[in-house]
Amino acid sequence: MAAEPPPSSFSYRTTGSTCLHPLSQLLGIPLDQACALPARCLWSLCLTRVNFVACQLFALCAAFWFRIYLTPCKTSSKVRHAFATLLGIYFSIFCFGWYSIHLFVLVLMCYGIMVTASISNVHRFSFFVAMGYLTICHISRIYIFHYGILTTDFSGPLMIVTQKITTLAFQVHDGSAGRAEDLSAEQRRLAVKVKPTFLEYLSYLLNFMSVIAGPCNNFNDYVAFIEGRHVRMKLLEVNWKQNTSCSFPEPSPTGAVIRKLCITLVSLLLFLTLTKTFPVTCLIDDWFVHEANFLTRLFYLYVVTQASKPKYYFAWTLADAVNNAAGFGFSGVDKNGNFCWDLLSNLNIRKIETATSFKMYLANWNIQTAAWLKCVCYERVPWYPTVLTFILSALWHGVYPGYYFTFLTGVLVTLAARAVRNNCRHYFLSSRAAKGIYDVVTWAVTQLAVSYTVAPFILLAVEPTISLYRSMYFYLHIISLLIILFLPAKPQAHIQRQPQTLNSRNKEKTY
Repeated sequence: MAAEPPPSSFSYRTTGSTCLHPLSQLLGIPLDQACALPARCLWSLCLTRVNFVACQLFALCAAFWFRIYLTPCKTSSKVRHAFATLLGIYFSIFCFGWYSIHLFVLVLMCYGIMVTASISNVHRFSFFVAMGYLTICHISRIYIFHYGILTTDFSGPLMIVTQKITTLAFQVHDGSAGRAEDLSAEQRRLAVKVKPTFLEYLSYLLNFMSVIAGPCNNFNDYVAFIEGRHVRMKLLEVNWKQNTSCSFPEPSPTGAVIRKLCITLVSLLLFLTLTKTFPVTCLIDDWFVHEANFLTRLFYLYVVTQASKPKYYFAWTLADAVNNAAGFGFSGVDKNGNFCWDLLSNLNIRKIETATSFKMYLANWNIQTAAWLKCVCYERVPWYPTVLTFILSALWHGVYPGYYFTFLTGVLVTLAARAVRNNCRHYFLSSRAAKGIYDVVTWAVTQLAVSYTVAPFILLAVEPTISLYRSMYFYLHIISLLIILFLPAKPQAHIQRQPQTLNSRNKEKTY
């Protein structure tokens, strides 16, 4: 195993603020990105930067202050929009320095499209400009900075802004140009009937709660939150029975924030311990590739990919907590009548770790990005929605070859898993024991399939990916292809065939 350089040997450079440089030296963690590390180590640092964590912690404090002292009942929506925007711009400059100009240029270009383009074309122009600009920036990182050896990685916020720009553009189109009968119920609910003002546009894209780590959210939800209509709107959506003697309640997010901060802390501790114990370099060691037997390789692949998850749990849960602390993210009530704060949640850890199907795993991982893909691609394209959605997801993530290995493998696994589930699952529903055996087996298969699929996402480059898959005999690719070729997509007997309208397709399929 290649030895990792000690923290003292890190070469710290950043175009953002250097005021926390002494702290980064003390902790041995880069301010923004360790420019002297090889590409294979990039993944382990991208979410543990001092400037990133400092901004998120400050945003958490600012969010509590924003909710308590700039409440909608005492403060105008313009003031709330302006404060959220200015603080978000400051965070961008603090973290990324002059690289933050990419965010501002893209936002200004797409606002120009929003106000000048026709309603019938605003979504197309916004999508191609935003995705094109993001792709150019991704390519520049490859050819200028050589596979992730960066001084500053500004692509994360740019990816979130791209999601929001395109989401809003499609929703504006739905609100003015889309025919009601052509829209799904969800599209009608989220349609934006009036183009946003410049301040609303800036606030939605650059607010301090989500500019650094997201998540993506819907424009109507955000404006309702700023204007103080968010809770009432969500309660009405779930048919809240208002007591005639009482007004709508004001649920506190404090409990949800504390719970999510506890998850964040546990995730950080797991990341700092598991990643050091099971680094990704295990997957390309000579011992792993040439000496270990197949079952040992499979076990190590599972453990290494498990060890890479906590950093995402940490970043996404912290981002969710920041929004909740500001009062944003209320989603209604659950079946027991408890208030829920999961509107912006990006993952469901319990369902991820207990997933018994590839579909279930994807539905609970990076939830807001999945919703974005559904909004701008899956529901819109007339052909091959699953394939095109996976390709768009890979392009949005970047131009590292590993992303495309992962998402193209994901297409095969998704189609194969769908065929197996449709053809086999009903045979195991006759008894509780049979269903239990089916769940255990499908859980193990799902976890191993996910590990195999996402490994290139961690390795990034072509050579280590091919080396890994060769050592695994390309087993999942071969099995998936055989299943797709020899099992029907739907069984003939027990699934009732229905006409494939847009709305029925959205309900039946997943990506």
